[in-house]
Amino acid sequence: MPEYALHPPLARTMNRTELDAAARALYAARQSGTPGPRLPLELRPNDIADALAIQARIGELVGAPIGGYKCSAPTASRPVSYAPIYAPAIRSAAPYPVPGAAAQIAIEPEIALVMAHDLPPRATPYSEAEVQAAVKEARLVLEIVGSRYADPASATFPELLADHVANLGMFVGPVLADPWSRKLDAFPLVVHAGAATLLTRDGKHPDGHPLRALVWLANHLASRGEALEGGLVVTTGSYCGILDVPVDTPLRFVYGDLGTLAVSLTAA
Repeated sequence: MPEYALHPPLARTMNRTELDAAARALYAARQSGTPGPRLPLELRPNDIADALAIQARIGELVGAPIGGYKCSAPTASRPVSYAPIYAPAIRSAAPYPVPGAAAQIAIEPEIALVMAHDLPPRATPYSEAEVQAAVKEARLVLEIVGSRYADPASATFPELLADHVANLGMFVGPVLADPWSRKLDAFPLVVHAGAATLLTRDGKHPDGHPLRALVWLANHLASRGEALEGGLVVTTGSYCGILDVPVDTPLRFVYGDLGTLAVSLTAA
């Protein structure tokens, strides 16, 4: 993921009315499935706190339970990068309907970790071993991506964070057997669309391993007084960036010797 400016000029804290207006604008674009312009200058989040407040308000407007998260390990320009994925947008049956889809849909091939039990808030940070022990299983997944901004490249990172870091949903594929003994940092990735091969690449996890971002998320949520709950599906980064795939076409994603995810995507 490219690096972004963290703070726009003349940053200031947004008030409740501005946060609500920003959330409603992004929610409207989410509901319509049609990207729109950047928010008006006075409604753009100025920092991480504003962005997360807008995220939370969008969640209230969506009115659905959280079924999982997307997250990344922190960097200098992205010290906090995560977003809830709402349960209705997490599916395991094909075809997967994508709101606002045209001839092609943007996806990211990823490996998600499913929580076996809660990691509740506590004063002491969770260790990597504790987080790993709380994982029920690993799954081959596709993140469905699409910004609510027509020109997301022009947006600051807080604007993108407010928009759930461009998440549209997640398709959950097969269980990855014995994940902790497998090579999850890198593997060959091949993507087929019908009889054609769309991509052959040496896939590489952006944070080195899916567990790294999960450990960060568990401790970040705990620092906010929130639990990483059992049953949630957490995806942590694409092995090949964003890929455009055709709608209404049988797709196969071959994750080296880890397994194969098969799906078709269609317009909702």
